[in-house]
Parts: sequence; structure tokens; C-alpha cells
Amino acid sequence: MRLLDCSGLTVAPTAPCKEAWLVFGRRGGKDVKAASYATWLATIGAEAYGWRSKLTRGERGVVQLLAVDRDQAKVCFEYTKAFFEMPLLAKMVKRITADSIELTNNLTIEITTNDKRRVRGRTVVAAIFDEVAHWRNEQSANPDEDVYSAIQPATLTIPNALMIGISSPYARRGLLWRKFDAHYGKPGPVLVARAPTWVMNPTVSREHEMIVQKYEEDPADASAEYGGEFRSDLEAYVGIEAVRACIEVGVFEKPFDTKHTYIAFVDPSGGSNDSMTMAIAHRENQTVILDVIRERKPPFSPEAVVAEFAALMQKYRCSSCYGDKYGGEWVAEAFRTAHVNYEAAEKPKSALYIDLLPMINSRGVVLLDNDRMLRQLIGLERQTSRIGKDTVDHARGGHDDVANVAAGALVLSSRGPYMSAWQREEQTRKIHAAMSRNARSFA
Repeated sequence: MRLLDCSGLTVAPTAPCKEAWLVFGRRGGKDVKAASYATWLATIGAEAYGWRSKLTRGERGVVQLLAVDRDQAKVCFEYTKAFFEMPLLAKMVKRITADSIELTNNLTIEITTNDKRRVRGRTVVAAIFDEVAHWRNEQSANPDEDVYSAIQPATLTIPNALMIGISSPYARRGLLWRKFDAHYGKPGPVLVARAPTWVMNPTVSREHEMIVQKYEEDPADASAEYGGEFRSDLEAYVGIEAVRACIEVGVFEKPFDTKHTYIAFVDPSGGSNDSMTMAIAHRENQTVILDVIRERKPPFSPEAVVAEFAALMQKYRCSSCYGDKYGGEWVAEAFRTAHVNYEAAEKPKSALYIDLLPMINSRGVVLLDNDRMLRQLIGLERQTSRIGKDTVDHARGGHDDVANVAAGALVLSSRGPYMSAWQREEQTRKIHAAMSRNARSFA
């Protein structure tokens, strides 16, 4: 199957493209294709495009293959090394390091994760973005767009520099969707091709039992995973402009004030994989203000972090905190030991996010200047099910532990003075006692 047959074009291009964006279903051989592109571009392609003649004395051109994570980078690296074990190419190898293959023709293949900092200081002759629709990076809100922008100056002295993106599709946003939406089926210097798994890999049948089952269970997900279709049931939770409009720039934490009643919300963790986070907020008239964010990244001692968080809560006069049902009784017991009552929130985090959205859009909240919270909030996805129910959660491979506690503290604070379960029980007991006294006095 030729790429042209999957491009939506009716007429073959008359000039080489400067960018190629390839949208393929899973198990369509994307990693090995990315490795083969890198190998060809650093050897035969370098001569065909005349890149070596553009390098000055002592300058080394770089073909970058950027993967979604370290594990996938390692897979691509092993594929690429295998190509250079072939006799024709083996003699071109000058040196192999942990993430690069230096060649005798003054070119180097670098295979790393999607970090825009790796681009700086290099002369990039070609870049390959592997699984670009699924890139996630804790240091960047939009790693695909950031890396793309960073690579462009690195190719400035190479007139025929080439960029290739190869990925299974995901939501209708991001770099891959932008390129697909602008260029699919249209002539020009940007070639876009799309094909399902069974077209790119004839060993996989469209009627395979697992694929058929996936289409029956979740058609939207299966269409993206195997059919090469962008998902129409996912959209961004909130825009970056709306969140930034609520941030008090330069304010990272607010001190305790006796005038306010504070609410604390916790996202517990066992200390080995996910962060443990906490947020404290309060309400002033119709505005809800975020006062504190804490995050402890693994590894850590859960008991030590509980003690640390509890001590801070007590400074803000929070005798109770709220969170999900993670860890069962262990979490509640750990906070009780630290003299704070832990209660499970009445709503799951998806409902808290849905409640928070109008507060952000109406600028009814004041947020702290916290990059992790910002990136996690704008990285959330809103999904509409087949029965019309909306849910909000982090994207596949992402995190939302800081956003979760911020949402919990803000939403609970927005309801005014929040009464915990034991406070409600105590109030009910007092009401019943008063009613009993009144009944006795009438008798």
C-alpha cells in the first residue's frame, strides 16, 4: 500500500514534501517504520537531500527520533540498531551510545523522549515524531507543539530539512490533528496519510475477534485505536486562557487569616507510584480562593506525609479533610493519628471537575501560580458517553493529582461553611436533645 493511496489526494505531488504526518491504527508497525525512516534519512536520504553539503567543517547533522516515553524510545533504538547490523550499513557506524548512533558521514541518529531541550544546540536535518498524538510531559502543557516549535529553528540552515509524524490518532486537538485537519487530501508541501491497522499490517484481519469485540464495546475508542479515526467524543476540559485568567500571578501560597473558614482536600497515595497532594481553600463572598497546594512525589513515607499535611491543616484550623476512598481505613486511621478527621467526599473527582468548570469560566475562583496545576487542568479531557453522560479525567498516560485536590478544595469551599459528617451528627444530636427537653417541659 502506497502512502499516496492513503492521502486523500487525487493527483500525485510534483515536488518532495517538507513534512509528512502519518495516522495509522495500532499494531500497524509504527515503531519499526519510524526506525526505518531514521535509518534511511541518515544514510541514503542524506545524500538524496544533499544535507551533508549544508554542514560546515566540524558540524554534525542530527536525525532525531522522538518517542512518547523511555520504553518506546528503547524499542525504536533496538529496531534502529538492528538495521545497522546489516553488512551494507554496519561499516558506516562510528560509535553507538545509550541513545545515539554516530555515523562516519557526519550524521548522528538520536533516539530520545519528547523533550524540547534536546533540540537546542543541534543542527537537525530531520525529525521523526513517534506516537505524537499521545505525548505527555510534566514539564509542558503542549509537548507536541512545543517540540515542533523548538525544532524549526534547529533546521534553519538545512533548506530541505524534513519532519515526519507517525502516530495512532487520539482526540481532535494537538499537533497531529491540526496537521490532519489542515492538509489531509490537499496538495502542497505537507503530506498527510491515514490508514487503519489492517491496511498497514496485512497480518491483522479486520474481522479479528479482539478488534470486533472492541468495536462492540467502545466504537469511539476502537475507531481511534485500530481504524485510524480521530475521536469525536473527547474534548478539552478547559482552555488555557480561562485558567490563566484566574491565576494570581506571583502568588504561590496565601497565609492563614482568622477571618476565614478553610477547607482541606487530599489525594492520598501509597508512596511508590503516584504523588500525594493536598489543597486548602476558602470562600470570600462569591469568590473561592485557593490558598495552599502541596505535592510530595514518590518515593516517600505515607505516614510522614500525612503528619506533614495534618500539621499544615491545623495551622489553617482544619480539623477535617476530604478526599476519595483510596486506601480504605488506612488513610482515615493515619489522619486520625495525626488528629485530623478524614472523610470521603460525597462526589467523585469527575463530578468535582464538572462543578469547577463554570467557576473557572466565570472567574469565580482565584488560583495560585502553580505550573503543575495549570498543566494538569488544561490536560483534562471531557468525554461524552453513548447515553449522553459527561465524565472528566486526565488523558491516557497523564496525571491529575494536583488538579484533583485543587478542584475538591475549591468546590467544597464554594458551598459556604462546610459541615463534616461528625459535625452533622453532633448537630443532629443537639437538635434531638433540645426537642426532648421541649417535649418534657410541655408534659
